[in-house]
Amino acid sequence: MAFAGCKAHWIARRAIQTLSHPHSPPQPRVIGFQRVSHPSTPRFSPLLSPYGHTASQMCHLAQAVKRNEDDLLKGLGDKNVIEEVKHVLEMAKRASSRKIVLHTDFLTPPVQKESVLLLEKLADIKAIAQGGYPQAERCRISIGHIETLTSEPDIVAAVSITGNFSFDSCSHGDFLGAILGTGIARDKLGDILLQGERGAQMLIVPELVDFFTATLDKVGNVPVSCTRIPLLALEFEPPRTKSFRSVEASLRVDALASAGFRISRSKLAALISNGDVRVNWTTIMKNGTTLKSGDIVSVSGQGRLKIGEIITTRKGKFAVELIRYL
Repeated sequence: MAFAGCKAHWIARRAIQTLSHPHSPPQPRVIGFQRVSHPSTPRFSPLLSPYGHTASQMCHLAQAVKRNEDDLLKGLGDKNVIEEVKHVLEMAKRASSRKIVLHTDFLTPPVQKESVLLLEKLADIKAIAQGGYPQAERCRISIGHIETLTSEPDIVAAVSITGNFSFDSCSHGDFLGAILGTGIARDKLGDILLQGERGAQMLIVPELVDFFTATLDKVGNVPVSCTRIPLLALEFEPPRTKSFRSVEASLRVDALASAGFRISRSKLAALISNGDVRVNWTTIMKNGTTLKSGDIVSVSGQGRLKIGEIITTRKGKFAVELIRYL
């Protein structure tokens, strides 16, 4: 009964053991009862797994592996980030046990950062993050056994979207909306680099390039043409920002974001209720969400804001550096 209860769990978790302690797997042993030689009284030894562990030992092993995974994920507060990082760890287990190379979709910066930090703790796993250019925010991660992942895989493609935007300029949201309108999921898309009157350049998974270039024909009211370009042809530069300080009574998102975007708290509250406000790329629904240094606040129609240095004043208020992306 004990073995039946944790057999499935043992199979699912075996990869973690291989990941944490790489070695050549021992020769399988027969699962079943083994008769002890005795002429008159047949006796049986405990039921064994293919790796020589009893059912009780396998249950303890599964519990230990679960604790190790929980230890790796400890400290991650955002549930969405935790789930995505778990998926990356599962990919690492498969890549290590099968000695293959796997690739994630494009990840948001928080998921990418936490995934890379955890993957670095796994001795036999190598990870390479790439988004098409050095300052890329959204990146894909290639994960493989150190003996398998020996070069940088070709997993990011660039596309140029050109049109006459001289009299009808389009924002980042306009381009993203048009691209998603083709049916391509957001996690298949990397960064979008605006080029003013000429249009934009974007990063995408290579397998969707042909579909995308044949499908997208308009952004807003502007007809466009799409062509694949080399990654070296990407035109990018550090984002322009404007920094200023604001003294606030709290670090709530409604206080800091309203000051950063210079809009009323009531308007910001309405945007939050509509799901138009994101903190670190995750939609929030509570005005009282607390922010900290390094957090990124995105508001639909307003742009992006980064929380810089926070200093507590003598009166118990907070002098916050607000960095607005232009």
